[in-house]
Amino acid sequence: MIERTAEKYTLKNLRLEQALNAVLVYCETNNFSFAAWRSTKSEQIKLMIDFSAGTPVEQIELENLGEGFILSPFNISSKKLFLKNDILITWSEDASFEINNSDKAEDLLNYLKSEKEEGKAAASPDISIDSQSHVDYTDLVKKSISSIQDSVFTKVVPSRKFELKLNTKAKSGSYFLELSKLYANAFVSITYTPEFGQWMGATPELLISTDKHIFRTIALAGTQSYDENQPLSEVAWTQKEIEEQALVSRYIINCFKKIRLREFEEIGPKTVKAGNLIHLKTEYVVDMKETNFPELGSTMLHLLHPTSAVCGMPLETSYDFLKKNEGYDRELFSGFLGPINFNNKSHLYVNLRCMKIEDDKITLFAGAGVTEDSIPEKEWLETEMKMKTLLNVIAKN
Repeated sequence: MIERTAEKYTLKNLRLEQALNAVLVYCETNNFSFAAWRSTKSEQIKLMIDFSAGTPVEQIELENLGEGFILSPFNISSKKLFLKNDILITWSEDASFEINNSDKAEDLLNYLKSEKEEGKAAASPDISIDSQSHVDYTDLVKKSISSIQDSVFTKVVPSRKFELKLNTKAKSGSYFLELSKLYANAFVSITYTPEFGQWMGATPELLISTDKHIFRTIALAGTQSYDENQPLSEVAWTQKEIEEQALVSRYIINCFKKIRLREFEEIGPKTVKAGNLIHLKTEYVVDMKETNFPELGSTMLHLLHPTSAVCGMPLETSYDFLKKNEGYDRELFSGFLGPINFNNKSHLYVNLRCMKIEDDKITLFAGAGVTEDSIPEKEWLETEMKMKTLLNVIAKN
């Protein structure tokens, strides 16, 4: 039953999992867009609907956009999508709606009111990685190392994808809630647009955030599996991993230098946990009021994407190498996404640990940072570890 108060609606007897699945079908049927997310270290889940297919934008100017959600592909030349906030649903113990369009709100409420729980989808399949993708990826890593030795670039981040055939009907809500439960330190999201389709992920990597007058970004690189018996303060990192993370940090500092920004705070590097993995992280903080740089968020967004953590250094040569040699379109993988201008706050994340969900298959993506000291088999195993973030969730549902 759905109850209405003076300014809010409340959902009764409809579980969050059902509501997410219902909104997905509602948006697919009507060519609408939506984004649901749970921010890092938060228990609150928000779902926003745009009663359109989204607005394409060439270049994002945070200061000129309203409340909404941004989706950007990895490809630099591809258009981004801005989803405007027509309805925002916030879940805690119940669901309350902020209504911006009363006609469409009534349509949605009537749809949810009539929605019944679907039967369970087919049993989860046995999950295995095909041997050919192993050969293809290690060959790509070898080619990357050879290019580094030839001084084409100093670092590159080759990636791969893996398609898993299965019936995904009525599974999205379960996947999202499981990710939210397991990965408290990640930004967990599910999005749908007619152009990009349905994507879900749990990313640990902040690209930029602006909270009133404070700007933040991070350098995150280096990957190991998490051992619950070992304190994070005692984790040892190899020279290759330390150098990989240092390259990302230098990339950010070089962006600051391009805009002549000298007043910033550098925190780290330190070891941080992200689900079943650990990484090296350095945080950069700038007071935009003290530096008289209110548009710093938009400026750094343009300079940072794609970061050396997902592309390489230098940007131009590593980007060209990946476009010519990866053999597939990354789409939204290693692009960026997130909510903007809610209560004067914007948080955009690099779209990692993500998957594209279609009716009969799920496509997973992962990459690994390659330097001159890389070992192809170890880079392959790193992508395996990263994919397990999502494979473990799929297997449970």
